[in-house]
Amino acid sequence: MYTPKHFEVNDLQEQLAFVKTFPFATLVSNGDDGLNAEHIPMLVHVDAENRVVLQAHIAKANKLWQNLANQADVLVIFQGENAYITPNWYPSKKVDGKVVPTWNYRAVHIKGTIDFMHEAEWKLSLLEKLTNTHEQKQPAPWSISDAPQEYIDRLQAAVVGVEITVTDIQAKFKLSQNQSAENKNGVRDGLTQTQHPMADLMKSSF
Repeated sequence: MYTPKHFEVNDLQEQLAFVKTFPFATLVSNGDDGLNAEHIPMLVHVDAENRVVLQAHIAKANKLWQNLANQADVLVIFQGENAYITPNWYPSKKVDGKVVPTWNYRAVHIKGTIDFMHEAEWKLSLLEKLTNTHEQKQPAPWSISDAPQEYIDRLQAAVVGVEITVTDIQAKFKLSQNQSAENKNGVRDGLTQTQHPMADLMKSSF
């Protein structure tokens, strides 16, 4: 990912916080069937050996686990807010006209090696963690124990676990940091007028 210095985010905790906020990822691989992309929610954590690890699951009917060998290199993309930026929001447009449209966005690219997990205990633990993570804000959080055990056992047998050991993280938060203070204010005001959620993020680019 091309990332000019002023858009780089190198703080690991900030990178991981972003992944947790936007967990629905694109998993890109190059296996026996060529290039492939899967769209799946992922969990991220730092394990006992201080490795950053991503975890997820796919349907057993998905041939990814057959077409891609364990320890194969993969790319995982996490995307956040994005917005078209019109030159009309730049005060400098009225001064010299030297402005063009652009796009602001936040994204994290993670490279790593993938392993497919088939152990029932591992998969059940993952399903519980995924459920607990995404149900915690519900008024009455659903739990795996709410469903019949034989039903859960059948579903667990129909999935394959995914674990990715992270080897590299790149984060790019493009929030008009390369613009003047006046232009950044203009972008923030324009986004605010359109009620775009990225308006609040503009504060961090000052």
